[in-house]
Amino acid sequence: MQHTQPHNPTRKKSVGVIGAGFAGMAAGAILAESGHDVTIFEKNDTIGGRARTFSEQGFTFDMGPSWYWMPDVYERFFERFGYGVPDLYQLKQLDPGFAVAFPDDESIDVPADFDQLCELFEKIETGAADQLRKFIADGEFKYRVGMDDMVYKPGHSITEFMSPRLLGQALQLQLFSSFSKHARRFFKDPRLLALMEFPVLFLGAMPKNTPALYSLMNYSGLKQGTFYPMGGFGKVADSFQDVALRAGVQFRTSEAVEKLETSNGRVRYIHSTSHSTAADVVVGSADYQHIEHALLSPQDRHYKDSYWVERTFAPSCLLFYLGVDKRITRLRHHNLFFDQDFGLHATEIYEEKKWPTAPLFYVCCPSVTDPSVAPEGHENLFVLMPIATGLPDPEPIREHYYQLLMDRLEKFAGETIRDRVVLKRSYCVSDFKNDYNAYQGNAYGLANTLRQTAIFKPKMRSPSVGNLFFAGQLTVPGPGVPPAIISGTIAAQEVLKYLNS
Repeated sequence: MQHTQPHNPTRKKSVGVIGAGFAGMAAGAILAESGHDVTIFEKNDTIGGRARTFSEQGFTFDMGPSWYWMPDVYERFFERFGYGVPDLYQLKQLDPGFAVAFPDDESIDVPADFDQLCELFEKIETGAADQLRKFIADGEFKYRVGMDDMVYKPGHSITEFMSPRLLGQALQLQLFSSFSKHARRFFKDPRLLALMEFPVLFLGAMPKNTPALYSLMNYSGLKQGTFYPMGGFGKVADSFQDVALRAGVQFRTSEAVEKLETSNGRVRYIHSTSHSTAADVVVGSADYQHIEHALLSPQDRHYKDSYWVERTFAPSCLLFYLGVDKRITRLRHHNLFFDQDFGLHATEIYEEKKWPTAPLFYVCCPSVTDPSVAPEGHENLFVLMPIATGLPDPEPIREHYYQLLMDRLEKFAGETIRDRVVLKRSYCVSDFKNDYNAYQGNAYGLANTLRQTAIFKPKMRSPSVGNLFFAGQLTVPGPGVPPAIISGTIAAQEVLKYLNS
């Protein structure tokens, strides 16, 4: 087996990064730009992590992320390397930002213009326009404080959050208030509440268990806007790789890390499928639990099996990638199907952990916006149903839900679709496990409950191995692409402190 030694160890340090998702590429780019030798190991044959793509029969499918919110996070990252987003990909604001389907064949287009959105709320519920302005202003305050003062902290200790400014703003941030109760102080109509709560269901936990702090997501989606990178989210992942390559990062795809060899409380070698590479520092941006339990010896692990069993995970998903040989008139780019009981589905995900009775689901139709992702006259569909982690997902179960979801999609669309599907692929719990070593097949990481926020998340620096750091959705700040970018940024900063100490 080939052994690789660090290059110029007196001046540079050798850094190994596990995983070429957004967190790993962000960390790797910053560390390489700072003058270190960085190698990113990726078990799959393409980069991007959950933001991988695949192309077949003229269709290009984003396999994971499809919502582009919090645009300033992307801008902030690229600016540190001297790039603007327009230098790397074309960003288009969607109008409507998304559509929501409700019972009785009712649907609402959510306009990009905020004043128009206020008018829409007022039509649904008297007084809701003023309430929305107040709700979003509150969310904007939380967003500004969060982005400026909170989210870029590593979460080592409560002392990070003890500044006079943060202490003075603690009550306004509503870390100890329920999102569900907070939303209900502003709105009564169940349709408006669904609009407020959907990001929590898809990325968090039960709304009653999620801090009201996360109304900052509503500010981003409804006021900053919903965007789309032309060509798909894969273009964003490609841009991160381009930035990393220009900074000097080496990528090793189709090369899984099999063991981290330690001595005296430090990683000494990264053993992959084809190399043994000496490392001064390791950043693990793959699944945290997998790195600890599959790559480290028992004496080097910090979190026991029981720790992970007791965590509250954000959902996994059942996904369908569908190529359709006709256009579907009624679909928007983003379509949320809230035509069933929100509370029941959330309970079945988070509390009962069972396959849902009457699920909510989401359909992305990027070909509405982007002709490059499907052949002319065709539609590209990405269908997502949130489910509990750890569920068995054999083909008969997947097919049962495919038929159930397509029944409702066809009813909404007012036309048949299944008979025009020319490409179909499913993706579920076992695929997340196989492709990403995802604990229990999680899709989004840990839920943003109060007891799993900031200092209560798994530690970014290993408490057991001195030169092992973590990034990604199972550590700070949490699930989603912008938090993954932030996580990689924080991890890199922590590594630089360690190397300079």
